[in-house]
Amino acid sequence: MREEDNETRRRVRDGDRAAFALLYERHARAVYNHGLRLTGDWSTAEEVMSETFLAAWRARTRVEEDGGTLLPWLLGIATHKAENARRGFRRRQSFLARQQQPRPQEDFAGETAGRIDDARRLRAVHASLGRLRRQEREVLALCVWGGLDYRQTADALGIAVGTVRSRLSRARRKLAALAEEGMERGGERSGARGETTGEAASAALTAGEKLA
Repeated sequence: MREEDNETRRRVRDGDRAAFALLYERHARAVYNHGLRLTGDWSTAEEVMSETFLAAWRARTRVEEDGGTLLPWLLGIATHKAENARRGFRRRQSFLARQQQPRPQEDFAGETAGRIDDARRLRAVHASLGRLRRQEREVLALCVWGGLDYRQTADALGIAVGTVRSRLSRARRKLAALAEEGMERGGERSGARGETTGEAASAALTAGEKLA
């Protein structure tokens, strides 16, 4: 499989559009999911995915011949794109907060009903991750949900392997504390928050068993 990945690397670097299309087919979903976890918004995640592959195509000549799968490289690009999107979102929020609020309109679209619970759950999980520092959130997303090992995560972010380990360890401790806090609060609202935070903490706490 590594030799096949290296062949893809060489073809992508040489500007082979068919190879790049195959790269997109293989990894677009992973890049989208990574963007979604970091931004907490479906449409923004789609933008992150599009911008990631556009940037990857433009930077294709910098791809090395050897190194196996290009997924860590793509997720590294997506991490930066997601952070840019988050900064832009905060600027838009700040601007809108200074504007006169429009009169709310009731939404009667039946097709949106099935997405309400998913949207609430996504916001809850993203709020929990938002309690982490950016560097911790990025390492958690790459290692736990992105499925990268320590070395791949280090390469994706341009940091040392030891830094990946320490950031992931801090992220796991913080999420575990948030999960415990959510369970102690009790009540319907805090219980839902504790449930989603607990799931994130559980995934983070078991991540070390999967990484090499």
